[in-house]
Amino acid sequence: MVKILVINNYGQFCHLIHRAVRDLEQEVELVKNTSKIEEILAKEPDGLILSGGPTLDRAGNCAAYVKELDLPILGICLGHQVMALEYGGKVRTGYAGGYAAVEIEIVEEDDILKGLGPKTRVWASHADEVSVLPPDFIRLARSHICEIEAMKHKTKPLYGVQWHPEVSHTERGTDLLMNFFEVCRKH
Repeated sequence: MVKILVINNYGQFCHLIHRAVRDLEQEVELVKNTSKIEEILAKEPDGLILSGGPTLDRAGNCAAYVKELDLPILGICLGHQVMALEYGGKVRTGYAGGYAAVEIEIVEEDDILKGLGPKTRVWASHADEVSVLPPDFIRLARSHICEIEAMKHKTKPLYGVQWHPEVSHTERGTDLLMNFFEVCRKH
């Protein structure tokens, strides 16, 4: 069992992330995205999940978390975008817009996507999306509407996915979360 903090970025699926982690029998706590670094560390988490959310300006201290904490971090949707921006990538308004099923091509299975390839169907919003991969990151997955559906840092345990592994519409979302918990166990 690992202890995961789900950072609440006011996304509509935030509580589903919390429930998905709990249902996978991990210790989990939902925390405000305005929590200070010291408050996060005092809870002694094994990893963080940055939830999705409506806009980048409501991401609280997530930028500091991805830069300053030496913890495995999984950024979902908005969390993925915050991570990209903090490390020199770019985010743009997506061409496809709202929530929809998307077929993902896994180009690098690596840690969190291990066993999910070569393709899988996911539920994602592309209202905003990562458009330029940050230096020191590797693209893990793409789709016909977005070239950077998933990424990871080359040396740090930082992972981002555009889609929502916590929703039932995403095939193999549970596997992605379990793979992330394994990263947390090994860190």
